[in-house]
Amino acid sequence: MGPEICSGAGEIRVGRVDDVQELGKAQPAAVPERYLRDGGDRPSPPPPVGVHSEKVPVVDMSKLAVGGGHGNGGHELAKLAAACEEWGFFQLVNHGVEEELMARMEALAMEFFMLPLEEKERYPMAPGTVQGYGHAFLFSADQKLDWCNMLGLGLEPPSIRVPELWPANPPSSETLELYSAEIGKLCRRLLALVAASLGLPLAAFDAIFSAAVQAVRMNYYPPCPWPDLVLGLSPHSDGSALTVLHQAAAGSRPPLPGALVVNIGDTLEVLTNGKYQSVEHRAVTSEERERLSLVTFFAPGYDVQIGPLPEFVGAARPCRYRSFNHGEYNRHYLSRRLQGKTALNFALLDASEGEEDRRSAPPSSELENRDEKPRLAPSPPSIAPGLASSRDCGESPPVLMSAAGPTAQELPL
Repeated sequence: MGPEICSGAGEIRVGRVDDVQELGKAQPAAVPERYLRDGGDRPSPPPPVGVHSEKVPVVDMSKLAVGGGHGNGGHELAKLAAACEEWGFFQLVNHGVEEELMARMEALAMEFFMLPLEEKERYPMAPGTVQGYGHAFLFSADQKLDWCNMLGLGLEPPSIRVPELWPANPPSSETLELYSAEIGKLCRRLLALVAASLGLPLAAFDAIFSAAVQAVRMNYYPPCPWPDLVLGLSPHSDGSALTVLHQAAAGSRPPLPGALVVNIGDTLEVLTNGKYQSVEHRAVTSEERERLSLVTFFAPGYDVQIGPLPEFVGAARPCRYRSFNHGEYNRHYLSRRLQGKTALNFALLDASEGEEDRRSAPPSSELENRDEKPRLAPSPPSIAPGLASSRDCGESPPVLMSAAGPTAQELPL
């Protein structure tokens, strides 16, 4: 890819952006400058073989009986609550999405990424946008690039779809529709269970997500000769409420077979007044293995007003976030490069609260390679501690936008 220029509210010049799969084929002698990370931004070294701390939480959805607070269902609900409050993400097993459908979606995504570059470039992701094929969250010529090729597509509501960016080769729309419908149903079931884990009625979030926004991003990470010098995806938290990560291949330590990884997003952090916090994470690369992931973002509608629920605000838990239109936050999130949890400053009543801790915390470990609990940043007095440091996850980012209603290119991911 040569120089890219995008015109919109302003012209976005992003300089030369090379396709990472093509870079791998060219076998450059050194890391291309735009992919070379500064020392403090590089992946941390893997731990010695056999050295792992606490295991990433596993939640069994088939055991989540929320009608009562006792028995196996109550125990599993307590595990869900602990995972959301102490980790910000968890592995979900027995989730109800058919393995055969997941495998078909994986195969179609991989088939697309293996197409010749000329074919993939028929669906370009313009600078400053997040739909199509290319690099998302790209805004300047001096911005560091991620070692990742992406295909982003808006799904729901239909108004955010850009049909000309849906690949015709391979024919995948029917499978993608089925897959996305199942993930969407899963997200709604999970939100009810998250509500129960907080002691709320199962329907507590129904009105907020009655017209939810849903998008998918497919990420392909080719093998990288310099995995210690580049990143697959820059550090960030997700602007969504829930992010569902489907990892087809994840380096040396994949999730449990058939499991999905669920991230808590910024929206749930605000709704719970910080009791459940979104987790900052990034993706790393492998020198030997390619990696494919499919990431679904589930968020409230653009016209929904978001703020801490009254159940989580009181003398013992002062209000940390202002109320805001979710479309405004989506626009804010998508108009900046990925940079830790700084996007959430938009909602903090005290924007300095904990943000230095989040930005300066030393990187923790890669989910693909280790099962390590994220470090906890200091919490303000009377506020329950949560996840506020950097966590190198298998993935994720995104969300959607436009307070006045989205335009097709203003979308998510």
